[in-house]
Amino acid sequence: MSPNKLLPLLVLLAVAPAWASEPAPARQKELVHLVRQDCGSCHGMTLQGGLGPSLLPADLRDKPAEGLAATIYYGRPGTPMPPWKQFMSEAEAQWIVDKLMSEFPQ
Repeated sequence: MSPNKLLPLLVLLAVAPAWASEPAPARQKELVHLVRQDCGSCHGMTLQGGLGPSLLPADLRDKPAEGLAATIYYGRPGTPMPPWKQFMSEAEAQWIVDKLMSEFPQ
């Protein structure tokens, strides 16, 4: 196969994992609702902080995304932060972090 024909295939394979981890639109709405309602009860309804810290992009900027996703999924023992693994997959926790770090949907 010529390099010109191989390049589109390589690009497709490189972005395929991102597509695979993107929740379906209906599930995205459920996750947004979960964050706004359940996470908002501790992190503030506008996610600016409360019992828990702010979840705004500026406040998450220097935090590792993988660590934030693990915190959502597994919780933080010894703190009020519960694990959410019974409600979502690890990929969905990472999707939430990706959205929180950019601008969380309304």
